[in-house]
Amino acid sequence: MSQPRHGFRAGLDSVLLGAAVGAGRTSLLDLGCGVGTAALVALVHAPLMQAVLADQNPEMLALAARNIADNGLSERARTVAVDVSAKGSERRAAGLAENAFDAVIANPPFFTDGAGTLAGDAGRAGSRHMDGAALDRWVKTAAGCAASGGEIIFIYPATSLTPLLGAFAQRFGAITVLPLTPRPGGAASRVLVRAIKGSRAPLTLLASRSLHDAQGRGFHADFDAIFRGSARLDW
Repeated sequence: MSQPRHGFRAGLDSVLLGAAVGAGRTSLLDLGCGVGTAALVALVHAPLMQAVLADQNPEMLALAARNIADNGLSERARTVAVDVSAKGSERRAAGLAENAFDAVIANPPFFTDGAGTLAGDAGRAGSRHMDGAALDRWVKTAAGCAASGGEIIFIYPATSLTPLLGAFAQRFGAITVLPLTPRPGGAASRVLVRAIKGSRAPLTLLASRSLHDAQGRGFHADFDAIFRGSARLDW
């Protein structure tokens, strides 16, 4: 299995997000898809999956559409121009169905400090001040679009886990949190958070996993396989 071919540098967060989608899922929504990395990774791992890539930025959507075509996935994926945080009626008018996807993923924009310095590509959909209310709207959209029993997966900075968990806990059960550290023994820099719509199961906090080994610049073997496209995330 090969990674999707990109005319850009695929973000590691997006690759991890796409690889985190559970086996057996057949319909995927990528909220704020950017150039489409996460959705394309998920599609490569799941030959029966269909995907919708949603973003409000026309330049990003154009790149996503090109990546879909370049990877031979035009019959399995399409793009939708929509503001992720818009009202439900506006999302439906744009062609984004509700209660329709058994997997919904997102890598929302975020700020790294209290002064409001945006992290990530300023061209990404929703590149604005992502306070708790804005993040909650992203989660609300994910809840509205997910089918009953569907999984919702976000990747986000560990420092902003509190508002993300709060938004998830209001709407989902079976929440699973996977902290990701740069190296063994270090503080988590990212978290993957997964939940199930309609579930009442309790939260599970997994042991942290390090992207790199203690020494050297290479990735830990498990993550190296993910970034090479030969494995999905087992969590």
